[in-house]
Amino acid sequence: MSDSAPIYDDKAHVRGNLDLSGANWIRSDEGAEDEDEHVEIAFVEHTDGVTYTAMRNSAQPDGTVLVFTPAEWEAFILGVKDGEFDEPW
Repeated sequence: MSDSAPIYDDKAHVRGNLDLSGANWIRSDEGAEDEDEHVEIAFVEHTDGVTYTAMRNSAQPDGTVLVFTPAEWEAFILGVKDGEFDEPW
C-alpha cells in the first residue's frame, strides 16, 4: 500500500462557523421556470476577513451548502469559461 498525499483542509476553521443567515442568495434563471430547481450562490464574509462563496440547491434551501475559498471559486469559474464542464454532446 502506498502513502497517500497529505490532506490540507484550508476551510476547517470555517466549516460550521460561516454565518449564512444574512446571505444574499443569487441565481441564474436563464431559460428556467421559477418553480424549477436552481443553483444559488452567495458571497459571505467570514470573521477571518475572507469572503467565501456558498452554493446550494434552491429546492432544498436548508440542505447541504458547499463552501469554496476564493481560489477554488476562481478555478471553477475559469474552468467554466474554458468549457471544462460542457456536455459532450
